[in-house]
Amino acid sequence: MLKAVIFDMDGVIIDSEPMHNKAYHDMFNEVGIEVSTELYESFTGQSTINICKRLCDHFNLKEDPETLVALKRKYYKHFFYSNSDLGLIDGVLDLIKDYHKNGLTLVLASSAAMTSINQIFDRFDLNQYFIDKLSGGDLKQSKPHPEIFIKAAAASGFNKEECIVIEDSTNGITAAKAAGIYCIGYDSFHSKNQDYSKADMVIKDFKDISYNKISSIFN
Repeated sequence: MLKAVIFDMDGVIIDSEPMHNKAYHDMFNEVGIEVSTELYESFTGQSTINICKRLCDHFNLKEDPETLVALKRKYYKHFFYSNSDLGLIDGVLDLIKDYHKNGLTLVLASSAAMTSINQIFDRFDLNQYFIDKLSGGDLKQSKPHPEIFIKAAAASGFNKEECIVIEDSTNGITAAKAAGIYCIGYDSFHSKNQDYSKADMVIKDFKDISYNKISSIFN
């Protein structure tokens, strides 16, 4: 029986990809590197520190990863507070409320830094629905490693067989399946060139996984 739902944040709850994209590319310009589209898309779902470690190795940068993280977050923070059009992804708030009303336990498992998670949750008043929030930035491993989802399932208080994950990235889906958790791939308009083939179910509309629909799969 389904007891808990583990949500990714970027690309599932919030359309923050344009802000991340702009912040990363402003950081790339500042340190003088050109990142190909293919390399950039491979970062989706990974934590900022791990992305910056990859950049330092790939481009043999003199800056350390922490410096790149600080630059990226500086730009992101500016866009976050100046972007009045930022909103939740269509249908996700209704889905969150539907699950919460029907007694499912909700946990967030995001590669974003906890400061970014708290900014989003405070701005859209989401804390009331979730019992816990996990940041990949606080963990040893980053998606596609399963650590974050193993810990998220444990935080829910239920067995992994009683949980599902909602993810929009190749790295996130890979991590969820490596953790042994049923994974729904959200084929988002905002997540470009991601591989959903490993997901147990792929959707384009959150109405397709309403409580009544998704719980029937587990009963």
